[in-house]
Amino acid sequence: MKKFSGSIYILVVFLLSISCNNSNKEKKQDISINSEKPNIIIIYLDDLGYGDLSCYGATEISTPNIDNLANEGLLFTNAYASSATCTPSRYALITGSYPWKNKDAKILPGSAPLIISLEEQTLPKILKTAGYQTAIVGKWHLGLGLGNLNWNERVSPGPNEVGFDYSYIMAATQDRVPTVYIENGDVVGLDKNDPIEINYNTNFKGQPTGINNPELLTMKWHHGHNNSIVNGIPRIGFMKGGEKAKWTDEDMSDQFLEKAKNYISKHKEKPFFLYYALQQPHVPRTPNPRFVGASGMGPRGDVIIEADWTIGEFMKTLEKEGLLENSLVIFSSDNGPVLNDGYFDDAVEKLGNHQPTGGLRGGKYSLFDAGTRIPFITYWKGKIQPGISNALVCQMDLVASIAELTNTKIQPSDSQNLLNTFTGKSNIGRESLIVEANTKTALRSGDWIMIPPYDGVSLNEDVNIELGNSKEYQLYNLKTDIGQTTNLASKNPEKLAELKKEYLKIRGNENIEIQELELK
Repeated sequence: MKKFSGSIYILVVFLLSISCNNSNKEKKQDISINSEKPNIIIIYLDDLGYGDLSCYGATEISTPNIDNLANEGLLFTNAYASSATCTPSRYALITGSYPWKNKDAKILPGSAPLIISLEEQTLPKILKTAGYQTAIVGKWHLGLGLGNLNWNERVSPGPNEVGFDYSYIMAATQDRVPTVYIENGDVVGLDKNDPIEINYNTNFKGQPTGINNPELLTMKWHHGHNNSIVNGIPRIGFMKGGEKAKWTDEDMSDQFLEKAKNYISKHKEKPFFLYYALQQPHVPRTPNPRFVGASGMGPRGDVIIEADWTIGEFMKTLEKEGLLENSLVIFSSDNGPVLNDGYFDDAVEKLGNHQPTGGLRGGKYSLFDAGTRIPFITYWKGKIQPGISNALVCQMDLVASIAELTNTKIQPSDSQNLLNTFTGKSNIGRESLIVEANTKTALRSGDWIMIPPYDGVSLNEDVNIELGNSKEYQLYNLKTDIGQTTNLASKNPEKLAELKKEYLKIRGNENIEIQELELK
């Protein structure tokens, strides 16, 4: 059974907005679900849009396993990543801090140093103090080492140094080198006689590239992806060596799934935290042959089907191990959707009637709502009652909320304790939130969103996404205009002035581009 369906989706969200805003007047309720420490699992997809799931209204693609989480859990219609791109969102998720406070929290190359300070508070560190075992399986993309990495020795600091007992990761993204798995700091399968060399500026002598050797490609690049070729796919960055260690793209989902399943089976006797970060549907989209053609929408649709199946298999393992009743499962995505993100893979041509943004404006990279408003589901069998919440929440709020759940003290941060909201005991969420896209920020406050004036192009032509840049203030009422079609800045100067003040109170005016926001 779907939460939303087809053409009634926008109406459902509008009605939910009215009913939930009325219920926000209720007082917060205390909950007593932390008498026993539950396992905590975050399933995090990559570039999955608000409208990419059938439980969020998609009619051209079916995601039955994720739908099961939604139908038996709590589906959020007003949940946000902190950023419209991957690294900043993951930084906020792990630290509970706004990414714009860290100048290094931006899309990173695979050779970037770790952007989380070793002294910084992180979710896995918090849970370790509560007696949890902690692990990450999948995409990392928060930097490794301190600069000038030697990939042929132990790579550190990394996930293990910021709170994870176990890590099995790719360093950055599937389209960036190095194209190898790293387990607890060591490159898996590395032949020391074939050392890895990585450079993001200069190619290595004699190494073929996407731009110079198109005859070697099995996937053609559209923009940006024309450096070293691995498995017939041109990547970002240059790589030499490490042939035996290179991953097989089509097997990546299965590889991460096997590691995640093995982890929970081996660590089920004590409470554990697993951050399971899938790579789909980020480019390059390389579905296992079992899923090729499954969606009818080309590789992007196929890898969403693949991810859904993968999550179903993971949930079967939780059930088999008898862990469903004592596991809080949180499902989300790091940012909004993008179709052509650097390769010719028919994502645009075979889209058909599918709407990855679910009626929102913008997409990945954008200050408009589709950049940061994402699918978000909480599931805990027997503890969270099925339903839909319109409360305003952010992924970085998980830090304070999980600390509350586990009775753990934490340092003050930008994360808010919304445990009752995440578990369906309250409809009260945040009052406001700063969202970010490529270091530029906007304010979501109640039903309103205000985007300050910014220089820059309004449309990223490579990916065909509106970025939200404008010479004028933009003010939208998302309750009545979910697609952000009508700018109310000139018609409602009082609300604009109110949101300017709120924005400056949270954001400050250290950014030269927002100096003009100072009120006269």
